[in-house]
Amino acid sequence: MASLRASLLLAAVLCALAASSASASRDLRSRPTQFVVRGRVWCDTCRAGFETPASTFIAGAKVRVECKSRSTGAQTCSFEGHTDHTGTYNIPVADEHEHELCESVLVSSPDTACAKAVAGRERAPVFLNNNNGVASNVRLANALGFEKDTPLAACAQILKMYEEVDDRV
Repeated sequence: MASLRASLLLAAVLCALAASSASASRDLRSRPTQFVVRGRVWCDTCRAGFETPASTFIAGAKVRVECKSRSTGAQTCSFEGHTDHTGTYNIPVADEHEHELCESVLVSSPDTACAKAVAGRERAPVFLNNNNGVASNVRLANALGFEKDTPLAACAQILKMYEEVDDRV
């Protein structure tokens, strides 16, 4: 019985030592948080104010992630990026911005015929903190839009389709 107790005590001590050496070997220094803000930029080819089947995505559009102080409203930092061939941007953002208001903001479009920002679709809020239950470091922003100078000819038929849907509701 005494040898069983001694064996159990020895096993407990060995487990404790293994656990303490494993935690000591880990790098416990705090690392800065890195987020990636992802979104898309589209061209409102029908000037409808929303995405339609005729909408296209813009490659090479410039987008900025801006963060402002909640208390003063002063800009604290910004990060810029461009959309890829699919109209998608992935902007790396350093650190956590829990006490700031951050937004993705349209800066410019390479398409001169689609370079005016759609009212209400020129910025989108993003939450850059780890306290919102999201396991990924990727933060998705709503799509941002520019509008075409003149609508495409096919847009009349497309917009008529939306009117028919409204009539049935």
